[in-house]
Amino acid sequence: MKVSVAMCTYNGSRYLPEQLESIRRQTLPIHELVVCDDRSQDTTIQLLETFAATVSFPVHIHVNPCNLGSTKNFEKCMNLCTGDVIFCCDQDDLWHETKVARQVAYLEQHPEMDAVFTNAQIIDDDSQPVDRTIWAEIEFDADAQQRWSTGQAYDILFGGYVVTGATLAIRRSILARVSPFPVAYKELIHDAWIALVLSLQDKIGFIADELLFYRKHSTQQVGFGQKKKKVTLKSRFSRDRTLKLAPLREKAANYQTLYGLLQARNDIPREKLAQLIERQKHFKVRATLPQSRLKRLPRVLGECIQGRYRYSSKDWWLPFLGDLFE
Repeated sequence: MKVSVAMCTYNGSRYLPEQLESIRRQTLPIHELVVCDDRSQDTTIQLLETFAATVSFPVHIHVNPCNLGSTKNFEKCMNLCTGDVIFCCDQDDLWHETKVARQVAYLEQHPEMDAVFTNAQIIDDDSQPVDRTIWAEIEFDADAQQRWSTGQAYDILFGGYVVTGATLAIRRSILARVSPFPVAYKELIHDAWIALVLSLQDKIGFIADELLFYRKHSTQQVGFGQKKKKVTLKSRFSRDRTLKLAPLREKAANYQTLYGLLQARNDIPREKLAQLIERQKHFKVRATLPQSRLKRLPRVLGECIQGRYRYSSKDWWLPFLGDLFE
């Protein structure tokens, strides 16, 4: 299989040399590095040109005429790749030396899969491990991995971000199925969209090993950032009600938008999309509960009886009690 790496850059000079060196050191050499730069103002281009002069594989550098943003930049970059397998690549991480070999081997051994992602070790600004993985960060635990492997990947992704683009490798043949990448709302970035479409077709698998060193820092364009604190039961009785309702309305709107994008396709089972409507209804109900606790009681109990509070939290009783009494 011919391997392409699709790297998007934007003012990445601080960490770029380390990332490039980790690509050079792969045990299975790549065939091309395609870079789309989103109008960097630092020395990113010079670093890329210097690197290109020292490696045996071609490095194709494209500078965008205007700033595209992360999602559209990756769309452009991936479509410029010519390899059978395309690895998405951020400018600020580090690759394990066997990353390409392991993920290519997976796709060779699983012809029914069109993409594969992996776990990653989190590192700091100085490339030092912080004793935590991205799967621990997003709670993609053994139970979730089992659910994924038994056909429930789409259910997991409906609930939130799991597949990190920097760990993702896809077959180039599926680009037409996932392009163009929508920019309908902030969270729906390129990796989330690709993973979601393929999960609805049971075409994306994973390798549980940490084949990437994922850098968390203050200047990254996309990523996990700071993990949101869970809302405690105590705070549910003291916070401003408007602070609670705003994100619920946003989630309801996002699910409605996502449903519109997916139902327009003819390659996704309709029955799998039904859950999107269930989620949208749940958050809409929560966002429009009456101020009066007595008047909201029937609707809250209805959501509980139908089991929809699981869409809000794994600890479903916390939002349930919050809606009852907050």
